[in-house]
Amino acid sequence: MAVSKAPAFLSQLRLTLGRMAYNASGFNKYGLMHDDVLYETPDVEEAIRRLPTKLVDERNYRILRALQYSGLKKYLPKNEWTKYEEDVRYLQPYLEEVIRERKEKESWEKMF
Repeated sequence: MAVSKAPAFLSQLRLTLGRMAYNASGFNKYGLMHDDVLYETPDVEEAIRRLPTKLVDERNYRILRALQYSGLKKYLPKNEWTKYEEDVRYLQPYLEEVIRERKEKESWEKMF
């Protein structure tokens, strides 16, 4: 019986710790999402370039709004903060594709 509770406990613990780390990061207080604050490596830049226009516009709006509030040294009203459960990793499919293509290209270049 204790064995079946352990995975559920660990899953709940992981969720709680993830939520705490997410809130401690502070970017959610500006209305940003996880993928808005990724370090822009060449892979990330290419993934952003491949985003549909609507997602780019939404991302740019969130970033500009965050810069404005940061400059004012204010946070958004709490009801506008990005919630852990609502954060969408919108860039990940594009980023995974870019990384896969880059690795494939590198492996082809090694052959020649």
